[in-house]
Amino acid sequence: MPKKPYEKELFRLQSELVTLQEWVRVTGARVVVVFEGRDAAGKGGAIKRVTEYLSPRIARIAALPAPTERQRGQWYFQRYVEHLPAAGEIVLFDRSWYNRAGVEKVMGFCSSEEYYRFLQQCPIFERMLVGDGVHLLKYWFSVSDVEQERRFHARRDDPMRRWKLSPMDLESITRWEDYSRAKDEMFVHTDIPEARWNVVESEDKRRARINMISHLLSAVPYTEMPAKKLEFPERPPATGYRRPPRDTQLYVPDHAATLG
Repeated sequence: MPKKPYEKELFRLQSELVTLQEWVRVTGARVVVVFEGRDAAGKGGAIKRVTEYLSPRIARIAALPAPTERQRGQWYFQRYVEHLPAAGEIVLFDRSWYNRAGVEKVMGFCSSEEYYRFLQQCPIFERMLVGDGVHLLKYWFSVSDVEQERRFHARRDDPMRRWKLSPMDLESITRWEDYSRAKDEMFVHTDIPEARWNVVESEDKRRARINMISHLLSAVPYTEMPAKKLEFPERPPATGYRRPPRDTQLYVPDHAATLG
């Protein structure tokens, strides 16, 4: 997608996201957006564009690390429940409880019993969320093996993005078909009427972001809230305050002045 129309439409959609955010705040709605998909499929970039102009007090990103020993002894969904939104909040899960149906299944990090228990409980868990009034949206970012590997190479060769490439990412190259089978089985069990999987074709990152945000806006029944008129107060007259001498405080060096 060409850059100019992409940036124009992205900004329009982001302004609508601000309108959605205000609706969520005022009405006390709860929104959960799940981002899943292949490694390097563009989930992080999409999340960044969604949240770019939103308040972090209302729109939070949940990107959970590997579970602790204590968390491994909990009910599987328990640590995710802690991050669900309260009234007036949006939570975007950068990977989610679906780790169990993906990486944990493929890499052998969970037992077969734990895996099949997840497939049984996950639809029940999500129906409970939706039944309680949560707006639950699930996005699967789909990318080809050729494009994924190209992005891996780009990350490896870019010092600013090399941190995004992990040994687990490289392992996914040799386990491409295993991940494909795991995704297919996951969809069979968890693509439920109350919370459908929405597949985002992400071979073109710009197009994927536009399509995903547009769909998100269409899926939540928000309306524009009346804007409050803010009146600026008059500044009161000075009462004799004197600022302390500058040499009594530690200032950050003016690095900008050294630039040509």
